Amino acid sequence: MATRKPFEIAIVGGGITGLTLAIALHHRGIKIQIYEAAKAFGEIGAGVSFNANAVGSMKICHDEVYDAFLKVRTRNLWPSKEKVWFDYHDAFGDEGDELEASKVVYVSSRLKYSSPFEQSADDGLQTIYSSIGQNGVHRARYLESLIHLVPDELCHFNKRLKDIVQTDAGRSTLHFADGSTAEADAIIGCDGIKSNVRRLLHGDDHPCAQPTFTHKIAYRGVVPMEQAIKAVGEERASNACMHLGPGGHMLTFPVNHGQTLNIVAFTTKDEDWTTLTGQSSDKLTAPTKREKAIKDFAGFSGDVQRLLRLTAEDLDIWAIFHLGDNPPPSYAKGNIAILGDAAHATSPHHGAGAGMCIEDSAVMAELLADTAVQTREDVEVVFATFSELRKERGDGLVQSSARQGRIYEWQTEYGRDFGMQEEEIKKRNARIGEVDVGKLVEDAREVLRKRLADRS
Repeated sequence: MATRKPFEIAIVGGGITGLTLAIALHHRGIKIQIYEAAKAFGEIGAGVSFNANAVGSMKICHDEVYDAFLKVRTRNLWPSKEKVWFDYHDAFGDEGDELEASKVVYVSSRLKYSSPFEQSADDGLQTIYSSIGQNGVHRARYLESLIHLVPDELCHFNKRLKDIVQTDAGRSTLHFADGSTAEADAIIGCDGIKSNVRRLLHGDDHPCAQPTFTHKIAYRGVVPMEQAIKAVGEERASNACMHLGPGGHMLTFPVNHGQTLNIVAFTTKDEDWTTLTGQSSDKLTAPTKREKAIKDFAGFSGDVQRLLRLTAEDLDIWAIFHLGDNPPPSYAKGNIAILGDAAHATSPHHGAGAGMCIEDSAVMAELLADTAVQTREDVEVVFATFSELRKERGDGLVQSSARQGRIYEWQTEYGRDFGMQEEEIKKRNARIGEVDVGKLVEDAREVLRKRLADRS
């Protein structure tokens, strides 16, 4: 472990973002304490995918973060589809003819992008590839694999942040709902889409204090792989698929080492969230019945219908909120910063939200660990540098994901023409997923060192 630095960071929030950051900072000799609002660490949702940028970021954070991922990841089950990101299917009206799209190929050794046209010799199926293929994990399983990497004495539960007060000594006092307090030299909010740190950073009256409803909802489920194979065949059950249609789309990929199939079915609604479910915007899920999901996907292919019928009779609707309408004006002020969903909560249509959170952790950890950073005042320069350099990429993901969701549901100028859609999809996927995170870190470090030198 590196030599300890003379400042302490409070991390608010103990999801994937908070834990990856905590692990990265702890192993870099930076004193931390984690404050989690719940009674234990936990993640909601089922499957999540990671792109090359996320995997590269895990390695930068710490080898154990990457090893934890390797323990729980599930790739496409067919060796011939190891590099496949998704097989895309036109899922409206019939059994689901494959879309005629150019293959997208990413060269992983130098992370350069190319897009030759290729076609399968046997069945004409055309597929979107990535440098590492599909890497699905169950959110809760990945979090569980990270928890034991953080010493217990650094973790504090039932600590819902209510206020932050600056002390005369230049530190910050965190006030929690249970009446307790804690002090730190700096605070990093990793407390998700409903971030209290973001709210306190920019004020209750700022539009970014609350995320907004995208008018998309999702039905989520996991089903036994054996049942999924019976429903749609071995190839489509065993490998990642995206089923597209008007106003809705379904993605599936194997998780739990191929024991289960993760199903997420999105649809667009005209109503606002409260009208639709009777729930306030504070509640991101609402109970529903499986038959409601089946009705919403009437007219879609037999594959989509059969998979929906495998889900539990009692389901939850998941509201898709984001910060795309009102992004925060900055990711930091003074000695307070926000990372991950707290800074750039996104819809899931890129499959890159969690990965961008880990990328944030990698960049922040490397900046704070720089040998030039030694004081509380230096930390503030780190936070300002992080905000300036990460905001365009973070906010860009939110907008790009919203656009990608509309493409999948034939809500753009392309309509059903996937030949036109594909060119845009491959560029967007490459821009987000296929970057050299190590270079992003080095570029950020150069900017930081110049700012620290100029200040002195």
